[in-house]
Order: sequence, then C-alpha cells, then structure tokens
Amino acid sequence: MLIFCRKVIINKPAFLKEKGPLLLACNHPDSFLDAVILDTLFERPIWSLARGDVFKSKFIVRLLTRLKILPVYRVSEGVENLSSNYQTFEDCQKIFSQDGIVLIFSEGRCINEWQLRPLKKGTARLAISSWEQHIPLKVLPVGLNYSSFRRFGKNITINFGEIITGEIIPWEKPDGTRIQAFNQALQQQLSQLVFTIEKADKEKQKKLLDKEPRAWEKWLLGLPALLGAILHWPLYVPLKKFTLKKAAHNDHYDSILTALLLFSYPVYLLLISLLLFQLTQSWFAFLTLLIFPFTAWACVQLKAQLDK
Repeated sequence: MLIFCRKVIINKPAFLKEKGPLLLACNHPDSFLDAVILDTLFERPIWSLARGDVFKSKFIVRLLTRLKILPVYRVSEGVENLSSNYQTFEDCQKIFSQDGIVLIFSEGRCINEWQLRPLKKGTARLAISSWEQHIPLKVLPVGLNYSSFRRFGKNITINFGEIITGEIIPWEKPDGTRIQAFNQALQQQLSQLVFTIEKADKEKQKKLLDKEPRAWEKWLLGLPALLGAILHWPLYVPLKKFTLKKAAHNDHYDSILTALLLFSYPVYLLLISLLLFQLTQSWFAFLTLLIFPFTAWACVQLKAQLDK
C-alpha cells in the first residue's frame, strides 16, 4: 500500500474497525482496484460483488469465491441470468448472519470520472431483503476519490457517510416506494462524499486531489526518488506499455497495471537480488529487498499526481 498509493486520506478512520453485519455501498470509479483498496484497509475481510459475466467457468467461479467475490448480474449481461442474483443475495445474507461485511457498487458500472452517477436498485434490494429477514444490517455509504486514473502512486480520499438502517424504509408502502426511499437516502449521502469535478477543471482537481510534497521531502527524497525511477524502469515501463496497448481505451487500465505490478514486483526484487548475489557472492546483495522498495516509495512521494 505504501508504494502503490502515495497518500490515503480517510475522513472517519474508525469505520475501518466496524463489525458486521455491514453493507458497504460505494461508488465505482476505478474497476476492481476499488475493492482491493477497501479490503486492504478494513480490519475484517470483505466479500465483494462483481459483474456476473466474469464468472464464465467452474474454475473461475471457484477461484473468485475463494477470493471472496460473488456474482451480480445486470440486464446487459442477459435477462436469463437475473434469477441468479437471488442466490447471491442468499449468500450475502448468510455472510451478514455471521457478522460479515459485503461491498456493493451502487452505480452498477465502473467509469473513470469524478462524479456520482444514478444509483441502481441492487443495493436497495439487498438491504431491504436482509431487513425483511430480520438481519440487523447496517449500510455504510462510501465515496472513493482518486487523484488520477492513469498515474501510478496516486492520492486516494475515502469519505465515509453515516450508517443507514431499516428505520428509513416505509414498510407499509409497496416495494417500489421502499426502493425509492432507500436510494434517495443513499444518493443524498453519496453526493456529499464523492467529489464532482469536470475533467477540464484543473484548478479544482489541484485543490481537491493534489497534495504538494513539503520542502524537506523534496530535499531529503530527491536523490532516492531519482534512483527509484532508474531502478524500476525495466519493470514499470514495459508493463505500462503493455497495459496501454491492451486497456488504454477502457476504464480498467489503472486496475490492470496495479495488479500486474503487484504480482510481478516481488519476482523482480528476487531476481535482482539473486543476480547481485551471483555477481558479488555477498549476502549484502539481498539488501536490495529493502533498498528498492524504499526508492520506489520515495519516487511516488515526489512524482506528479494529476493527469496533464
């Protein structure tokens, strides 16, 4: 986390210790990186709901289930699959009954932008069905805000709202009215937690998203940062070019690049260490495992945070 994110700002960090049953109702600006960030920060494990068309084979289903990921289907992924959501809701309610935490992206679709989009009905249906089962579910609105969707080592601002409970639901009203009441309450909170910034408004981006390094950081970290850029060039640049080629025109670029770096970086460090050990026959070569990450961290602290 210290290398992959420059700075994480959390308005109410106490919520990271929250116990279940808890439903995190979140916006969805940066693909599966959104879930990874929250799962890393919360003290308790989080189950995530992901687009159903990813669950294409039995192997993928087993793998994603082990990673605590469950499918949720949209109309665009086939009307015939919508009935599968009932099974997912039952699975979520089992998790809630064990005081677990589930993450759902209430906008339904990932788009790299600084604004809240209209909410789908899935969050409301899951929450209301759980309350109907007498599960004391808490719904926590979460707003994720990234300083960039293209730059590695970004600032992330996580804004938590106030807990929503079943008391806001007009239970004597029809199902549609209940869903509307829930979505209005959730939309009202998320609209305050998610930054609204036009892509062309560089001044507002700088004001809300940029965190200028202090003078002493520039002096102290300048040389290690330069060294970090040089040492990591053989890994970072090829992976960046590969990801640009495969995902430059969709909203998964940032998450894909981060995932590739996450899995390849330990291998890169180990190979460099072994190579230096072969050349020097000295155990000091394995100091690479400490020096390289430090220079990478220094580089992230001083690099530009906003897109041009």
